[in-house]
Amino acid sequence: MCGRYYRKSDKQKIAEAFHVSKVDDFPLPPWDYNVAPTTMQPIIRANRDTGERELVQLRWGLIPFFTKQLSDVKGISTINARSETVAKSPSYREPFKKRRCLVPASGFYEWKKLDAKNKQPFGFDLNRGGMMAFAGLWDAWKDPADGRWLQSYTIITTDANEIMMPIHNRMPVILHEGDFNRWLERGEAHQPPIDLLRPFPADEMEAFEVSKDVGNVRNNSADLLNSK
Repeated sequence: MCGRYYRKSDKQKIAEAFHVSKVDDFPLPPWDYNVAPTTMQPIIRANRDTGERELVQLRWGLIPFFTKQLSDVKGISTINARSETVAKSPSYREPFKKRRCLVPASGFYEWKKLDAKNKQPFGFDLNRGGMMAFAGLWDAWKDPADGRWLQSYTIITTDANEIMMPIHNRMPVILHEGDFNRWLERGEAHQPPIDLLRPFPADEMEAFEVSKDVGNVRNNSADLLNSK
């Protein structure tokens, strides 16, 4: 599961890193060290008309298009989609076919169970620096009450790699830059990119203990990346 991640870049840096052609006008803090479910966050997708990359803001926690009312989506159950079932799941199979996106992040958090009462959070990032691109899916839901549209996304997870295994058995799918175009391609592909949903190489990542304060979403500063 990937339930928290962090971002150390503003819109301009994200656009430059991912070669985005169009950036929507939305407010975005220059950093967010405690990205939590149900918040509005930047994602990258292919523009419907031009196919060029665009940076937009969506809600984390996918609301399937067929949802009758928002309360039907329980808790944080749709913040992640399992790679093993994403192509067949009623909630994700249509987005997987034609509504794929990249979720920009500097790194993510996961908790290691120490005993029955204690957990130690860890941070994970790329050992060469730069931004991660999580494989994501997005969807659009129309509220029947007022006709407004809500666009949302989920992050796909896969088996843990060697650096994750001591901490947790799942990790977000992280894509290499050479696979971005294929992943973002709109419309039903002749060969769906299911093969890209694999663990990222462990030797390209690093893990480190972080502050237990990250467990409270109200805490949001660079100090969270330091163990206390």
